[in-house]
Amino acid sequence: MDFLGNYLRELFSVFLSDQFLAGMRILYDLFPFWGPPLLAFGFYLAWINYIRAKFINKQKYVLLEIRLPLEVYKSPLAMELALAGFFATSGENTWFAKYIKGQVRAWFSLEIVSIGGNIHFYIWARETYRNLIEAQLYGQYPNIEIFEVPDYTETVPHFEIGKVALWGHEYKLAKPDPYPIKTYVDYGLDKDPKEEFKVDPLTAVLEFLATLKKGEQMWIQILIQAHRAKAKEGTLYQKTDVRKEGQELIKKLLEELREKNPSASEEGFSFSRFPTKAESEMFAAIDRATGKLNFDCGIRAIYTAPPEVFVGSRIPQFINILRPFTTQNLNSFTWRWGTTFDFPWQDFRGIRLNHRRREVIRAYRLRSWFHGPYKRKPFILSSEELATVFHFPGGVLQAPSVSRVMSKKSEAPINLPQ
Repeated sequence: MDFLGNYLRELFSVFLSDQFLAGMRILYDLFPFWGPPLLAFGFYLAWINYIRAKFINKQKYVLLEIRLPLEVYKSPLAMELALAGFFATSGENTWFAKYIKGQVRAWFSLEIVSIGGNIHFYIWARETYRNLIEAQLYGQYPNIEIFEVPDYTETVPHFEIGKVALWGHEYKLAKPDPYPIKTYVDYGLDKDPKEEFKVDPLTAVLEFLATLKKGEQMWIQILIQAHRAKAKEGTLYQKTDVRKEGQELIKKLLEELREKNPSASEEGFSFSRFPTKAESEMFAAIDRATGKLNFDCGIRAIYTAPPEVFVGSRIPQFINILRPFTTQNLNSFTWRWGTTFDFPWQDFRGIRLNHRRREVIRAYRLRSWFHGPYKRKPFILSSEELATVFHFPGGVLQAPSVSRVMSKKSEAPINLPQ
């Protein structure tokens, strides 16, 4: 007891020492110099968050379901062209719009959902972008049908202990943004092979989603926003974007390759050996990805079911559902955050776990990633990478549970009697 008492007296004596009190007096005397800037910065952050939240709440949003025809013969290139129309940079072009009106760039949510094994494709967006979305998709896929539907997330009650079992997680990239994932070009789908020769990485994702039973639901949400130049890390005013970062990365990799060869020339990029085929392909993939339209992205996923139906063994498979887009020497998706804790003492009586479950389902419903209340750090994908992760599958998909249009529409004959 004496030891503990002495320890506490020693600890608190620091705050009563002459040095500590003298330091506090200096801070108090200098308050006119550091206080106003600190208060101004706090007011700026509060103001920006308030006007942005006000602007976002004023917008009207729609959820569009895309129903596919019986056969889709287009390669993912068609979806890449459609997604190019989603590259909306307006909204933050002037200081008045950004700092006074609180305007933000539009963002979209591309969603693949399995409800009891029935697979649906959705796009969530501001209502003002509905015509643009329909024009882009009908232009590439004229036989699809697009409907406005109620939000499917509302069919699941807000998380209640004992009534709903839920798992949620978010993804990030394993390597820096300029490294691309494995895309449909790498799978040869840009050459439009015959259906029997197609190897579509999205098929594995959809086949797994189709295995769900009645009562089970899996939601995958891909949030996208047009990428713009940002402040370079470690600087205040220097701007950079993924294209510049890609060029700097290639230069750095070439420097490292040269340094590994002592006989290399000191001037320029001369090598005692040329880059291997894998290294050359890596440089070309980085240059191709960063040279396209790029989007800030976030991916979130949820598995939910009544407790008596919930299958915990599905969770590891669900976490790794994006593995078909992995390539070892480039990039991959990895688990960033989930509704779990490693040790029991991290969460007393499940309080933090239940909070996380409520948070992830609310964040999903709000489609929140780039702004509050659930702001996350985005990663960057090119239009080619996005089209690989989200496109409409062709006949290579054997799962019969994809929501499709059962008959083909056509124009009425011109010679019909009046």
